[in-house]
Amino acid sequence: MIGAALTAAIGWYFAWFALIPGLIAIALLLFYRDPPRRPPQDPRFLLAPADGRIMRIDRDYRVGADVAPELRICIFLSVLDVHLNRAPCAGVVREVVHTPGKFLNALKEEATLRNENSLMRIEPRSPIPGPVHVRQIAGLLAKRIVCAAAPGDHLAAGERFGMIKLGSQTELRAPESPDWTVGVEVGQLVKGGETILARLEMGG
Repeated sequence: MIGAALTAAIGWYFAWFALIPGLIAIALLLFYRDPPRRPPQDPRFLLAPADGRIMRIDRDYRVGADVAPELRICIFLSVLDVHLNRAPCAGVVREVVHTPGKFLNALKEEATLRNENSLMRIEPRSPIPGPVHVRQIAGLLAKRIVCAAAPGDHLAAGERFGMIKLGSQTELRAPESPDWTVGVEVGQLVKGGETILARLEMGG
């Protein structure tokens, strides 16, 4: 009886142990998944550069006191979200700057200012005013930022350009204008390359 019970216990142990590689494989498939997206083709749209939840929307954000105001929309990526980053509009990459920093909780405003990040500056295709900035921001768990874009690259709206591993935050900035109509609100879930964050009303 004891031997049979011991054999059964060992069998259960190894059965669960054998599941671990499969669970890891499933986790990796979920983490690196790349679902198909159909970016809207209207050149007046600014699309979500990442999957996630809208954290904040600013219509008068200023990087410095002597800098013109910008429209800023921040997206929080959880570990369950798709981690790919996509271009918010069509345009030419003019600059990519990687800045070392801390790895604070991405939900805090402080993280936006102090965490490691990669900033991409895009010269957008008309009629979108430029420059448009997309910033990949590291977080408490996300300590690897990948930006495959380089200066001179031409990006289509919704095109993949990078990844933030294990989630964090992606920030979109564009020159503020009364012609922008913001189409999302704080707390809303968005899809990278598909959800329209803002629409330029000028010209129809």
